[in-house]
Amino acid sequence: MTANGGEDARTFGALRGGGRGRVLLVVALGWFLTLGMRYVVPTLLPQIRAEYGINNATAGLAVTAVWAGYALMQFPAGALADRLGERKLLVGSLFAAAGSLVVLAASSTLVAFMLGCGLFGLATGLFGPARGMTLSRTFPDSEGSAFGLTLAIGSVGSALLPFLAGLLVGPLGWQTTIVLAVPGFVVVGGATWLIVSNGANGSETDAQAVEETDEDEEASEERDVPLTRALWTAINRRRVVVPVAAITLVMFGLEGVTAFLPTYLHDVGGLRSEVAAAVYALFFVGGALGQVVAGNLSDRFGDRVVLVAVATVNVVALIAVPFVSGLVPLAVVVFALGTRNGIAPISNAYIIAVLPDEIQGTAWGMLRTGFFLLGSTGSIVVGWLADRGQFAGAFYLIAATTAVAALLYLVLPNRRLA
Repeated sequence: MTANGGEDARTFGALRGGGRGRVLLVVALGWFLTLGMRYVVPTLLPQIRAEYGINNATAGLAVTAVWAGYALMQFPAGALADRLGERKLLVGSLFAAAGSLVVLAASSTLVAFMLGCGLFGLATGLFGPARGMTLSRTFPDSEGSAFGLTLAIGSVGSALLPFLAGLLVGPLGWQTTIVLAVPGFVVVGGATWLIVSNGANGSETDAQAVEETDEDEEASEERDVPLTRALWTAINRRRVVVPVAAITLVMFGLEGVTAFLPTYLHDVGGLRSEVAAAVYALFFVGGALGQVVAGNLSDRFGDRVVLVAVATVNVVALIAVPFVSGLVPLAVVVFALGTRNGIAPISNAYIIAVLPDEIQGTAWGMLRTGFFLLGSTGSIVVGWLADRGQFAGAFYLIAATTAVAALLYLVLPNRRLA
């Protein structure tokens, strides 16, 4: 085995000790379902557009409803994680997502469909902050690898579940296709309740966790610092502002690309629906690879160089999209586009690490609400441009915003020295 291979084995071996591997497994499976089902909606948009007789901009609004609901839940979810603990948030999110999918599948009007999309976004919004805090606290010495592996499994879900949905929607219809995911959420939610009880906070019992929470509240009262002032102090720093601004631009591009990539491949690329779904899956295969590799490399070489490299690759790929045609060239470019997902594990780990422990969940949730809410507008903007025959312009716009993110990452402070 090579030296690098030995380092990789030791890095990922460190994720399994002391029962932590089971925690990682259930959190990753929860993210597999949560993220995978979020990208099923874009895959089904051609059928949904036909059923409700809507244009691309309105279809983009449905995707925005999912992400806006997800964004709006980040702040309260972060605050609840500080008070209730990660386990309850993770399990509650999975069970609520199962219920929202039932509502979504039962929708008979466009208004009901939009409502179901929003409910699914709100339900899955509980998962994100608790997931990040669980991983950060369980794997303090290998968080880049833990985040990378977890988000990579989510990307596998984003590739597999939309691909399966594309195959099943023809014979089953989009409503039945959606509801098939409900049992998975229920099973993983139950497993999470059993496994994460002692995993998220080491070997602490729930009683100890509550006791520590009470002590933290007492300490906070002694300091008598208003929450708003504490939050402002926590986020009004260069090492928070820079990565949050960058990830907002990255999320804007991600939402715009993923919402209409299947539509682009079908309408402009000339691919059949099932082939377009398969090529769309390659976006998330590239994302999974990018997340594992980028997370591992950031633990070794630092955050800045990896973030700049991934963003730069994506600028080139985005500019190339309108110039390529045919199955193989489109597949290659889509795979390259997916590597932008490698930014997320590094960015998440960085921002969580530089936030104060006493309000980490609240601050992280508030920041996530901001950048996800702003990023969710990407699908509306791309849908609006697509309706005007400006798909190429949409890709150029996203390339420009990604380039600005790359420049911001160039001046990212070293979190271990800042």
